[in-house]
Amino acid sequence: MKLYVIRHGLTKCNVEKKYNGRYDEDIIEEGINQAIKASHIVKDLNIDLIICSPMKRTKHTMELVNVNNIDVIYDDRLMERDNGKLTLTKIDEYYNNEYYNYYSTKPVEGLETLPQLFTRVHSFLDEIKIKYSDKNILLVTHGAVARAIQFYFEKMPKDGMLLNVSGQKNCEIKEYEM
Repeated sequence: MKLYVIRHGLTKCNVEKKYNGRYDEDIIEEGINQAIKASHIVKDLNIDLIICSPMKRTKHTMELVNVNNIDVIYDDRLMERDNGKLTLTKIDEYYNNEYYNYYSTKPVEGLETLPQLFTRVHSFLDEIKIKYSDKNILLVTHGAVARAIQFYFEKMPKDGMLLNVSGQKNCEIKEYEM
């Protein structure tokens, strides 16, 4: 089973360097162009199924990359990390020091912790590994979820700092073997 992961196209919050989290915004023109470019890669990947976050930015990205009209399932477990009180605020030093620190002890009201995010995403991956073992799947998702997926397959740094060792650009496609 091959698993392909694509992060949604560029959004206004991405450009403005704001936490978007569960704020349900669409992709902007540059994000549309990124998705169209990615569609040229996706069309040749031999995908059997697409599983997509139900948020606007991922749905729009999926519609643009799904040039082969592959069946789509929407799954809430692929939604972006809930940023709580950080939603729509400027990314700041907290982002660099705590947001992607797996062991952070400085909680923000309503912020889904990385252990919570990883549990959600990793249980989803455990499920699809069994349920779709004979399929190649494309996941259309978000930046924090893509990091959680990455660390399902890779060893986490001892210090728990994930910001500098991972990350997926808008409409970048990563491939994993399950």
